[in-house]
Amino acid sequence: MSLYKKFPITLFNTLNRKKEKFEPITEGFVGMYACGPTVYGDPHLGHVRSAMTYDVIYRYLMHLGYKVRYVRNITDVGHLEDEVLGEGEDKIAKKARVEKLEPMEVVQFYTNRYHHFMDRINILRPSIEPSATGHITEQIEVIEKILESGLAYQVNGSVYFDLKKYSEDYEYGRLSGKVLEDLMSGSRDTEGLDEKRNPNDFALWKKAKPEHIMRWPSPWSIGFPGWHLECTSLSTKYLGEKFDIHGGGMDLQFPHHEAEIAQSVGYCGHHSVNYWIHNNLLTIKGQKMSKSLGNFITLEQLFDGSHELLEQAYSPMTLRFFMLQAHYGSPIDFSNEALKAAEKGFNRLMASVSTMEGLSYEKGDINEKLDAAINASLDEVYFRMSDDFNTAQALAGLFDLGSKANAFRHGQLQVGNITEKTFNRLKEVFGRFIKEVLGLEKQGEEPQSSDILDNVIHLLIEMRTEARANKDFATSDKIRDKLAKLGVNLKDNKDGTTFEIG
Repeated sequence: MSLYKKFPITLFNTLNRKKEKFEPITEGFVGMYACGPTVYGDPHLGHVRSAMTYDVIYRYLMHLGYKVRYVRNITDVGHLEDEVLGEGEDKIAKKARVEKLEPMEVVQFYTNRYHHFMDRINILRPSIEPSATGHITEQIEVIEKILESGLAYQVNGSVYFDLKKYSEDYEYGRLSGKVLEDLMSGSRDTEGLDEKRNPNDFALWKKAKPEHIMRWPSPWSIGFPGWHLECTSLSTKYLGEKFDIHGGGMDLQFPHHEAEIAQSVGYCGHHSVNYWIHNNLLTIKGQKMSKSLGNFITLEQLFDGSHELLEQAYSPMTLRFFMLQAHYGSPIDFSNEALKAAEKGFNRLMASVSTMEGLSYEKGDINEKLDAAINASLDEVYFRMSDDFNTAQALAGLFDLGSKANAFRHGQLQVGNITEKTFNRLKEVFGRFIKEVLGLEKQGEEPQSSDILDNVIHLLIEMRTEARANKDFATSDKIRDKLAKLGVNLKDNKDGTTFEIG
């Protein structure tokens, strides 16, 4: 039986605001699209949240046995300064003007930088990574079809999507909860009103002003495509007019993803996406981390510790572990304390990986309850991950399995008390899940103090066990309490005493 049949996925579909069983259009195959970066500056911590979310989903789907086509775009034109109104200067063109570079120099440089830093965090490259400028022809074709559907209009060389016309037959705002009438009544936009029929109509194609340096010929004018258009064009080109998953940050629900839904209706005659997934944001002091707000920390600054808000440098795997500790739908607030705790947690988990790798099997008397419990714990890791890709809960299950490995190593549990089949499954699932699904890898040499600390704790546990056997409860409690103050928590059970750090 395929793993995806044994551990079926449920996911929170933003479009319907509820968890749903995941059923791909074609059994065994998944088409997934995620909104990629606009490449005009170095990637920062906020970018990692989205990239990590869909990287883990991609990894887990493949681990379960699905064949996955994962498409993530590169935005290199059309992303204007005012994302909601679709006005202002193109972000890449502005960077090129300020730096006195060609726009494609900016694009190439920051695309390379994005790949470099994402590689360091062990984020897999997508199956296809198309750029907007490489698909101008396809975007023009999409506009032509939307015009034919009657859901767009041309004015002075620009083409706009007609939201009022769309809302006569379709529900605009279903994804984000926005109500078109409220948007229209509350709009203060005056720019382009001589062209737009309604203030919230968004551009499919914009006629370029004389100073606009990024421009292409079209049936309507020399100009450039709207920001929203590329994702509709690229996703349907590579995944088909109906595909399984579309992901992105929750800040893209409006207007970007709402516009995509409307465009797909104009282009295909129906919604293109079956499941919408939105990751929550990384915040700093409760505020979204973004370039526009100027409160961001680049990955380079995180890795070398050069930002003023950082107390030290943090490794790529510490950052990855930090992100994995939260469900993708929950916000994460940046702090040095949280990153330091993640660093400790990551080192503990990697120590457990080394311990697990060092175990060898020698048959003994089989304890059926222990054998069944370990298999149940392994299944539970999958069930937790299949429940809306809950990395936080999966990690908790892996730490529990790691404590079993430590107990085997130090003789509190006997490897021979489980079957060889269960032992092999424990080692394989534990290692593969951490490396293949969660993407966590050892970084350089592990701290030499790890094994020493481990052995010292076990020596204290033995002294405490001896004290309890001698009814010297004062000494027993003193060892437990002193270790707890140092962050080492002891857990007594029928098989002995285990510990957790943190």
